[in-house]
Amino acid sequence: MDRKEIQEARDAAQEVLRLLDGVERTLRGARNWGFFDLFSKRSFISSLIKFGRIDKAEDQLRQAQAALFRLQKELGDINLSLRGSLDISGFQRFLDIAFDNMISDWLTQSRIHESLREVESLKREVRQVLARLDQM
Repeated sequence: MDRKEIQEARDAAQEVLRLLDGVERTLRGARNWGFFDLFSKRSFISSLIKFGRIDKAEDQLRQAQAALFRLQKELGDINLSLRGSLDISGFQRFLDIAFDNMISDWLTQSRIHESLREVESLKREVRQVLARLDQM
């Protein structure tokens, strides 16, 4: 196997991890504001901040998805693969802000937690790929 191809795959995997770390940090911020939103009487402002974080996470996710595509291409060069599917869309901003109540806040929190689990799962998978690359 070509060492250059392996190194390119390693570099791509490390970039994916770096970007996913950013998505994870931003989602954790959204989650924290979501907790505040659940228990605050001034939840309109916290809803806006929470969804600002979600918007930022979605932007970061687009960058991570582009990096995943590059990683998958590099892995294809050395006959490895990665699941690489991640999506945090579907947050119901209008419902949460316009009908701000405990149920809509809880549904949004559930989506944030689900997205965090997806990010963590993908990070584990990328780390496994890196371990396989190290063995090559």
